[in-house]
Amino acid sequence: MYRALRIAVVIPAFNERGKIADTVATVPAFVDHVLVIDDASRDNTAEQAEQAALRRDEPARVEVLRHPVNRGVGAAITTGYRRALALGVDIAVVMAGDGQMDPDDLPALLDPIAAGDADYVKGNRFLDPAIWTTMPASRIVGNVVLSAATKVTSGYRHVFDSQCGYTAIHATALSMIELDALFPRYGYPNDLLSRLHTAGMRVRDVRVRPIYGAAWRSGIHLGNALHPIPWVLLRSWGHRIASQVRRRVRGRGHEANVAPIARVMPVAAPTAP
Repeated sequence: MYRALRIAVVIPAFNERGKIADTVATVPAFVDHVLVIDDASRDNTAEQAEQAALRRDEPARVEVLRHPVNRGVGAAITTGYRRALALGVDIAVVMAGDGQMDPDDLPALLDPIAAGDADYVKGNRFLDPAIWTTMPASRIVGNVVLSAATKVTSGYRHVFDSQCGYTAIHATALSMIELDALFPRYGYPNDLLSRLHTAGMRVRDVRVRPIYGAAWRSGIHLGNALHPIPWVLLRSWGHRIASQVRRRVRGRGHEANVAPIARVMPVAAPTAP
């Protein structure tokens, strides 16, 4: 537990052989549940995660869930979220299975939620000066462009580094999101931000360390990312605007129903002192 709150770490993984074991092994001891979601990997990612749990004598804390077919990183995270809710945790954290997220940053993600200051906290690698020397230039450009677009479509103008997947969410906020409607692949974080805004959730950015080792290789290809994300952003923006319109219409309908009643209600005459 962390500050009297039960914590689950959701680890989506696809072909992370050689990385997943170290990721599982470095999850802090205060985490109650480690949920590895193997998205139909073609290697032995799931087996390595299970072996890592056995080596640390933590088979009860680590659970490996397997998708029979590849459904996408967003769908894998959703599977982890559902399991976390079923386990009754208070906060669900997402960490990548490739060791790209520093477990020492986990308290920074949890503290705003534990203090009651946020419902969803996401990492922002651009708050760390090391990003300019560690993240490849092409990814910096892509992140800046997508972050700017996500500011507009999500409604969270203060949020940056939209593609950073290191996040924490309170179970109450998670239960208010229609998980089945979330985009299942690489546009998932952009879609989630928009839906959180529609639900009135408070979102915070916190500094996290960017990690790009010599052996690191992104699973995101330009075709995978650029093809769906503009459509996801447009869909998310449309969903947010439509929700705002529906709320306004309902509000006007309520006012229209109340106004005639107010006009016909008798007003008592003032009594003499």
